[in-house]
Amino acid sequence: MKIICIGRNYTKHIEELQNERPTEPVIFLKPDTAILPKNFPFFIPDFSSDIHHEVEILVKINRVGKHIDPKFAHKYYEEIGLGIDFTARDVQSKLKEKGLPWEKAKAFDGSAVIGEFLPKSSFNSLENISFELKNNGETVQAGNTSHMLWKIDELISYVSQYFTLKIGDIIFTGTPEGVAQVKTEDVLEGFIEGKKLFRIQVK
Repeated sequence: MKIICIGRNYTKHIEELQNERPTEPVIFLKPDTAILPKNFPFFIPDFSSDIHHEVEILVKINRVGKHIDPKFAHKYYEEIGLGIDFTARDVQSKLKEKGLPWEKAKAFDGSAVIGEFLPKSSFNSLENISFELKNNGETVQAGNTSHMLWKIDELISYVSQYFTLKIGDIIFTGTPEGVAQVKTEDVLEGFIEGKKLFRIQVK
């Protein structure tokens, strides 16, 4: 399986990092070694002093697809989840300055939190899903899929033009504003429509 991540998919997050608004989805990948094992804490890596949380809606692919038409994209997933794309912001900033790829900042071991999944049939509309991240009980990020620049089906279609989607692949659909540094002993909890889908302790 592979993890496909979408960057810059929420306007306010683009603005908070002072990035340029993209004209098409920004894509990067994480290897399967980036997945944080369930019930494991997240350990801040030695190579960074500025790890940020980025909470994101996840989509789990359930069939093989290539060059998927947007009107058929809904057939390629049945579950919606929540996760965190941990980012070494200090490392990323240095790489961006040099025009280099982001993988060292985005794809390191443990950088992908994958919480529980919910049936997409449990939502009235996939374009109106509220989600949030709490740090030590306080909401630090809150988003809604209605604010995505590119919706879930559009992302699946776009990604499939470049990468064959396979069963078990997971798409991270982008983060809303509010990204911030995590610190030792922080407790991060993710919610979709009030349902807790993960709890992570930072070490």
